[in-house]
Amino acid sequence: MTRLTGLYVPGDRPDRFEKAVNSGADLVVFDLEDAVAPAAKAPARSLVVSWLQDRAESLGIGVEVRVNAGDVDDLRAVADLPPSVGIRLPKTENPTLLDDVAAHIGDRPLTALLESARAVLDARAIAEHPAVTAIALGESDLRSQLGGGEPVLDHARLTAVFAARAAGLDAPMISVFPRIADEAGLIADTRRGADLGLVGRMAVHPRQLAPIRAVFAPTPGEIAWAQEVQSALEAGGVATLRSGEMVDPAMQGRAIAILRAAEQHG
Repeated sequence: MTRLTGLYVPGDRPDRFEKAVNSGADLVVFDLEDAVAPAAKAPARSLVVSWLQDRAESLGIGVEVRVNAGDVDDLRAVADLPPSVGIRLPKTENPTLLDDVAAHIGDRPLTALLESARAVLDARAIAEHPAVTAIALGESDLRSQLGGGEPVLDHARLTAVFAARAAGLDAPMISVFPRIADEAGLIADTRRGADLGLVGRMAVHPRQLAPIRAVFAPTPGEIAWAQEVQSALEAGGVATLRSGEMVDPAMQGRAIAILRAAEQHG
């Protein structure tokens, strides 16, 4: 099932853990990095590992721990968790770093975060590393380093999409939208990301989940088009829809994706 919504929860806030996993998000990321003050990182690691040790396998959703870059203690701690618990690795700069990380975490999902110009330029090599199961952008870090406006971020988003798909991975999820109260801005930016080929989005608050999911829900018109394409192409070759649009098997992949998304949305 495609993950359309993800939610970060600070690793030093155990009072929010249960709420996060029951929020309806497809993925919950327990954050040991940016959401946790330096002095609280070691206690947060213990809280997250202890909480997930007995619960992770029964949650029925995706679970990741965002570790601190270069922190071997974080990696070792997560390595003791059930293998379904993934690693979200910040500041992934090159494939060599991933060799060291893979040696610590074993066979578990690994999402590599691209948060610098160098990482974006090496996106394909990172995505093709055998330990990597997904890539994503750290857009706040990229904005801080690169400056510029939306075209700069669009380039990074497109690069990540092409790198992921070339490596046989799912399209990346969009990074978080930090303005929690700005629902209109969240929807507009999520649509922009969707138009660039990204699928799903991370959130920093549960109230963002429903608007994100709604953006990726197929419209009735898209569903009708996909159904007609599937019907028209049953015999193979080229067909013409009632609208006059010519379709061929190259369009079938998009139709299938729309119908799968419609099923997921109910």
